[in-house]
Amino acid sequence: MSYVVRPVVPADLDDVLVINNASVPAVSELDAPALERLVGQTRLALAVVDDATDAVAGFALCLLPGADYASENYRWFEARSSDFLYVDRIAVGEGSRGRGLGRVLYAAIFDDARALGLAEVCCEVNTRPPNPGSMRFHTRLGFVEVGRQSTKGGSVDVAMLAAPALVG
Repeated sequence: MSYVVRPVVPADLDDVLVINNASVPAVSELDAPALERLVGQTRLALAVVDDATDAVAGFALCLLPGADYASENYRWFEARSSDFLYVDRIAVGEGSRGRGLGRVLYAAIFDDARALGLAEVCCEVNTRPPNPGSMRFHTRLGFVEVGRQSTKGGSVDVAMLAAPALVG
């Protein structure tokens, strides 16, 4: 199979929602209206799709500082810096994992951050509930922990990660 990265289009939203909600608790659950609002706020809404069928295999949603976005994690990074691209969520569908699609999405994310002249790419990874696979993946991409916080009323703990935009 061959995959391409392209912007999310309205026809992708049902598939993006399914992949997103199948990835809980690594990402927060969304309903269709919330996903549409979030996509509307993004700097970058990417889909990685099967080149032959155009089926969505994964996606990434990224925001710049200054968005009207209430996420505790986004607000943490915004209080820390104004020179970043924030990866709000990145997910690959169950049947497409292990094919390097997360790396493909991150390559496009880092390319965009560099094109904008941004210093870093930021994200968070759950430490409670733990997500060790995601932590290993992000470490291999050059992310380092720059802080921690408890979110969702204390039910989730996250490691705040950043990587220089030049790394990607």
